[in-house]
Formats: sequence, C-alpha cells, structure tokens
Amino acid sequence: MSADTSGWSEIGRGCYVRRYSSFDVSVGVVVGSHGLLVIDTRASLREADELLADLRRLSRAPVRWVVDTHWHFDHCFGNARFADAVIYGHETVPETLAARADEVRADLARRSPEWARDMAELTLRPPTRTFVSVATIDLGDRVVELIHPGRGHTDGDVVVRVPDADVVYVGDLVEESGPPAYGDDSYPLEWPTTLDVVAGLLTPRTAVVPGHGAVVDRGFVANQRDDIHLVAQTIRRLAAEGVPLDRVWDAAEWPYPRQVLEEAVRRGYAHLAESGGPTATRPVQPGGRTSLPLLPRDDHS
Repeated sequence: MSADTSGWSEIGRGCYVRRYSSFDVSVGVVVGSHGLLVIDTRASLREADELLADLRRLSRAPVRWVVDTHWHFDHCFGNARFADAVIYGHETVPETLAARADEVRADLARRSPEWARDMAELTLRPPTRTFVSVATIDLGDRVVELIHPGRGHTDGDVVVRVPDADVVYVGDLVEESGPPAYGDDSYPLEWPTTLDVVAGLLTPRTAVVPGHGAVVDRGFVANQRDDIHLVAQTIRRLAAEGVPLDRVWDAAEWPYPRQVLEEAVRRGYAHLAESGGPTATRPVQPGGRTSLPLLPRDDHS
C-alpha cells in the first residue's frame, strides 16, 4: 500500500512520510478530518518553510498538531513556524531545550554562513502539550496514540502509532540509514528494553518509520534491537570484569564500529557506577502487546 504525492509517500491510509536530504531526516504526516498532524519539523525555520510548502502540495488542510519525537535540533527547531498548532512532546523536552539549545545553535552556526543566519533568526518553540507516558490525539475521524516507551536515544523519545493504518513513527529509537546514534544524552543500557516496548506495538504488517532512512518493518526493528542489546550486555559484562574503558575495544566483539560506540560505552560505564554496578536487562517478552493503556483523549477539534 504505497503511493507518491508530490514527494510524499503514502505508507498507510492517510499516513505519509517524506525523506529530506538535509540530515536525512524523515518527516511524517497523518491526515484526519479535522486537519493534519505533523511529526517533526526539521532543523531551522528555513527548513520548516520548505516543509510547509511541501505540506501545501500534499493537502490544503491546516496543520492542527505537531509531535516532536525528541528534543534534537533536526526534529524540532522548525516548531516556531507552526504557531497555530498544538505541539506535543515528552515532559522532559522543554527543560532540555532550555538547557542545551544555545550550545547546539552555536555548533550549527559554525557549519556555514547560511546556517549562521539560520541560527541567528531562530525562535525556539518547545512543546506546548507535554505528557509522561501516553497520550492520544483525536483527529476527528481517527485517533493517534503517543507513547513514551522508555529511555534510549534520549530520555524523552516519543513513538507515534496510528492504529487504523498500522503505521508507527519511531523517531531515532530506530535508524535505517546508519547505526543507532549514541549521543551524550543517550541511555545505552535501557535502550533494549525500550525497544521491547516498541516491538509490542508492531504487527508483521506494520510500516515503521525511523527518524532517518527508509521505512522498515518489525523484523528490522527486532534485528536492530538485538544489536543494541548486545552492546548493553557487553558493556555490563566488561564493567563487571573490571575492564577499563581504554581496553574495552580489544576485549570483546562489537556490532558497530568504535566511533559509533565510544559514547555508548562511556555512558554505560557511568550509569553502572551511578546505580552501584551491572544488572541484567529484562528479556524480550514473547507475543508483545499491540496497544497500551491510554489516557483519555485530548480532543482539540
């Protein structure tokens, strides 16, 4: 079930994705009778303006809702261009943006004169509607579920599930065009169990939209989860054996290159020290759930 509308790919009834070359980010759209829900708004106001023009080619319906899958700049720095929309995000996102946005803006400004201008004119708009675990949005003729499955890529990752279309937008909890991104705000030891929750939302037919790259399926998510689990288990084992950080690379086989995993290992060792030592991760539960207990609907129609 796939169609192309002016660069947008329909991956389920009324569910679209468009992949942008800038940062290879994938933006999602869910069409409802009361308007459009947009998933992530790109990295600047300039990029958001391009997104708005592309949205007008897709539909003349207003953008009524935005969901930030997490706080990273390439997913939410365009929020201010959606002034009439309710912006959803995890409860941690506003505080994190306030604490870290200036640092990120300075890094981006050094990319080029164009990016320097972008960052000089940037107005940040954090989520206006936050939640802890789950929320729902009534689009008029369909309901969309928002789930915080746990910490992984960041502490505020949000998954967007469209049950009637069997489509799930997972943000950077899953990446197709590159390895998982372990940043200085990631949780490598918790990421596997977070993906266990995500797996429980998927069926064999689910179209899964990663934050970067092509649309994937449940099997891809399972394989990436296994690699992320191996990373976590290897960190735990080496820490328990007393292997120092500078010797971990020769002490084990890793599923990803060292440059991908250096931050993961550093963060993992630090988290183990904070918690008092290695602990076992929760095993995958067979036959995962396809839905979660949900809060009452937020109806903004």
